[in-house]
Amino acid sequence: MTSMSFGRRRVLAGLGAAAVSMALPSALAATPDRRLGVAIAGLGNYAQGRIAPGLALTRHCRLAGIVTGTPAKIPVWQARHRLPDRNVYSYESFDRIADNPDIDVVYIITPPHLHAALAVRAANAGKHVWCEKPMAMNAAECEQMIAACRRNKVTLAIGYRMQHEPNTRTLMGYAASRPFGRIQRVTAQAGYRGYDTGDLHPRNWRLARAFGGGPMYDMGIYPLNAARYTTGVEPLAVSARSRVDRPEVFDQVEEHMDFTLEFPDGVVAECATSFGRSMNTLRADCADGWYALEPFQSYSGVRGQASDGRRLDATVRHQQALQMDDDALAILQGRPLLVPGEEGLRDLRVMDAIFRSAKENGRRITL
Repeated sequence: MTSMSFGRRRVLAGLGAAAVSMALPSALAATPDRRLGVAIAGLGNYAQGRIAPGLALTRHCRLAGIVTGTPAKIPVWQARHRLPDRNVYSYESFDRIADNPDIDVVYIITPPHLHAALAVRAANAGKHVWCEKPMAMNAAECEQMIAACRRNKVTLAIGYRMQHEPNTRTLMGYAASRPFGRIQRVTAQAGYRGYDTGDLHPRNWRLARAFGGGPMYDMGIYPLNAARYTTGVEPLAVSARSRVDRPEVFDQVEEHMDFTLEFPDGVVAECATSFGRSMNTLRADCADGWYALEPFQSYSGVRGQASDGRRLDATVRHQQALQMDDDALAILQGRPLLVPGEEGLRDLRVMDAIFRSAKENGRRITL
């Protein structure tokens, strides 16, 4: 993969989204004060605890519908959010959303193994797609999602909330401005200690590879994406090793994954993710200093500092609300998304190689 500045890469990635936006119905593009109706597909903890409350804080979108495979959740959501029967769907009836003008966007918040199929169905129904990370199970599924959205002239945004967060965006800008000289090394780690006791429900998808479980899918996407946006270029090669300390729990997925990304000009990113260790650090060591965010992904806020004493301490009321407002306003104004599907695809191409390297005992894989 060739080197490309982050700014240029983002511009090129956005060209597809811009072309889609230009093809949007004029009635939608011409009314920037309109609030987009969002249907949430998948009513788990993240939808209930972060996305629904976040939508209530947005200026440019609103919760308009739900899609669920659990009928018992429907009356609770309807009562709490005043959702009419016509805006409630099961996965079997989901395709009828095409006939509902109340809904402009489908936000997919299911386990990863369902992302691709639901995104394609939503696009075929003529709805814009917002999809949680990781974008899909592999790069091939990402390509199917992108193709479906292009074919149906709808946008595809990936829920990388950190790329909307102001301290992270400041750090991303350092990749081009180089306030501390050339980046030499990046360290990015994200994980938590979990699944000791009482968490071993047989339907816990985070412990099943077939559903997109394991720390690499769940948390590893953070350091992977962070290494890319911190350097501002694409990795050239990857090597990875996984291990399991508790085989009685992790019999289908890794417990820990360590991976090294090699970038142009000799820059190396040492990354790690885990379900057995708490960590939340992003740091860039440069020729003339360093800067870091710790934590670099946290709902309660991101904070950072640099070797010259500067601090990264801007605050955001609600990260997911900011993310959704940014995406809604991009659709309404017909401009490129901050994080289009192509960005998620780049990560999954690297993740595919990470899994392959780990399976082959850390073999270096050229990208």
